Amino acid sequence: MRILVTNDDGINAPGLKVAEAIAAEIAGPTGEVWTVAPAFEQSGVAHKISYTHPMMIAKLGPRRYATEGSPADCVLAGVYEVLDGARPDLVLSGVNRGNNSAENVLYSGTLGGAMEAALQGLRAIALSQYLGPRTEEMSDMFEPAVAHGTAAVRALLDKGLWDDIDYRLFYNVNFPPVPAAEVKGLKVTSQGFRRHTSFGVEPHISPSGRKFLWIKGGPQHLATLPGTDAAANLDGWVSVTPMRADLTAHDALSALQDRLE
Repeated sequence: MRILVTNDDGINAPGLKVAEAIAAEIAGPTGEVWTVAPAFEQSGVAHKISYTHPMMIAKLGPRRYATEGSPADCVLAGVYEVLDGARPDLVLSGVNRGNNSAENVLYSGTLGGAMEAALQGLRAIALSQYLGPRTEEMSDMFEPAVAHGTAAVRALLDKGLWDDIDYRLFYNVNFPPVPAAEVKGLKVTSQGFRRHTSFGVEPHISPSGRKFLWIKGGPQHLATLPGTDAAANLDGWVSVTPMRADLTAHDALSALQDRLE
């Protein structure tokens, strides 16, 4: 099996090493693991692609490359330049430092990499590690992902739904913020929504007197509805959420047609 690994935390991020280890186990001794990751952190860039300017790519070692682009750029670089048309059997994006549950999905570069892989007709899985007070106490904050990542990916490869329609399925996997021994297993979920919190801005005045704005996130441990990703994660489950890049609100189509047509 040939696996392409990317992330949004950057080529030197510790979570990338976790994803590479998972990929190596899945690929096996006769398989190939290729890494194409951003040269610097690209968190929050979502599905951005750098089509208005070129990006540099550098080979750092055998089957290991860094680009000055987004995770989606890295997938494109991996498929069309690094692998030179030898398409990967699987793309893993992550393991992200922090959760990509609920509304975080919409901002996530980790999800952007997996989404681009799906749009390229490839099987893709995004992997993220939920952080919290208990992960801060661990010697390795990625302990749950390390312990359960390979099994989660293998379960999806063996038993997951995979299709080849226009907006094909890809998967969003989040590991819970609890010690690995307390992880309860896999739970299939929908995307949740953290109510009463959102991103905002925090102004700061520089020494020169100019105003700058920092983007500020909201609380990450608020309850989401039962059956959704963040709720499952906070209850100790690895969430598995099937996704598509189709943003159509299918539930509203019929009613809108009745009103407008």
